[in-house]
Amino acid sequence: MRINSTVALTLILLVLMVGAGVISAVYGYSLGREALKGVKQPDVRPATVGENAPETTQTKEFEIVPESQILEDVNTQMNRSSVPPSPGSAIA
Repeated sequence: MRINSTVALTLILLVLMVGAGVISAVYGYSLGREALKGVKQPDVRPATVGENAPETTQTKEFEIVPESQILEDVNTQMNRSSVPPSPGSAIA
């Protein structure tokens, strides 16, 4: 039985592509494994961190700033000449 040259070429290309995929996968896996060697998984789950912690944290309540105050701050900032912004200002 004679093998068609088109079928043979197709099978050769298919084998080469599968081989290239396997080589690429192995190389990518080893590269990723090497990159993550120094990384450790956390000891606790993030979902359970706050359950046993004492409730001593103080949360600041959300405060809505009036638009007039924002516009005033922007105008003041724009009218300044080469004065560095204060640490608490919103414009950096």
